[in-house]
Amino acid sequence: MTTVQSDDPRAPIRLRELVFGAACAAAVRAAARLRLADALGDTPAGVEELAAAVDTEPRPLARLLRALSCYEIFEETPDGRYAHTAMSRLLREDAPGSLRYIALWCTEPWTWEAWPRLDDAVRSGSHVFEDLYGKDFFSYLHADAGDSARVFDQAMTASSRQSAHDIAEFLDLDGIGSVADIGGGQGHVLAGLLEKHPALSGTLLDLPTVVANADPRLREGGSLASRVRLVPGDCREAIPVQADLYIIKNILEWDDDSTRRTLRQVVAAGRPGARVLVIENLVDDSPSMRFTTAMDLLLLLNVGGAKHSKQSLTGLLAEAGLDVRDIRPVNSYLHAFDTVIR
Repeated sequence: MTTVQSDDPRAPIRLRELVFGAACAAAVRAAARLRLADALGDTPAGVEELAAAVDTEPRPLARLLRALSCYEIFEETPDGRYAHTAMSRLLREDAPGSLRYIALWCTEPWTWEAWPRLDDAVRSGSHVFEDLYGKDFFSYLHADAGDSARVFDQAMTASSRQSAHDIAEFLDLDGIGSVADIGGGQGHVLAGLLEKHPALSGTLLDLPTVVANADPRLREGGSLASRVRLVPGDCREAIPVQADLYIIKNILEWDDDSTRRTLRQVVAAGRPGARVLVIENLVDDSPSMRFTTAMDLLLLLNVGGAKHSKQSLTGLLAEAGLDVRDIRPVNSYLHAFDTVIR
């Protein structure tokens, strides 16, 4: 029998840490559910004080804080109290760029059932969700897991609001008079662009239940309503919108068939030379690869989808009739593919 020796003395320690990754995720979830970060102010606090604020027993809370501080989520001071770190502040609900709902969404109860079946998904190349719950992911979410569905909505809203600012700062709209946000959810990205560019008009297209709850700025009586058209519809079926620029953000990850159908509809809707900006997380060439590759595996488990590599997405765009002019990072976790319709 051959014994494999590692030249890296840290390897056994690191691997042990990784196989206990569920403990770290559970600790972050516990902190988010307890609103521990919200309870801690700008000055360090003792465990007894924090336990009273979040209604827990002091000794197990101390154990939770000790575990979290190993990952630089909270910091233990020399006198045994706890203080905020840059990461723990992101668990505050009122923090700019808060990740509280993202932390809750990525650790929802169904995820703990799905992750142990990853080997089955890798063998089959398909999701395991219906085997686990007897229905597809979104049917389960809205019929049987109402609390999880609300967390999902809040997480997506928070993520969209955060990226909307970055996209508005990133995007050069020289020569663009109209923009269509395709599958744009509540329209936070569109609203951000309209606020920055007063001469711009826009259209938001998404499913009827989604556009009915669009950003208040876009709805009737809102500050941007006079420059916006809300169009209910399925972008895989039809896009009855003419625009100078089409934006497609984070909706090309469910499966290649849906991606091809959506891109075909955009090309059919736009005139030759119209600009199409596709914004996605990538599983390569990104500083957030640990996050995006994890999300890629979660998509495999729950819907059979996939995050794209630069090559895979470029190929699908070219196949649809789009010429890729530029690929640039929007921020640490999003890339923009700037294309035009042939």
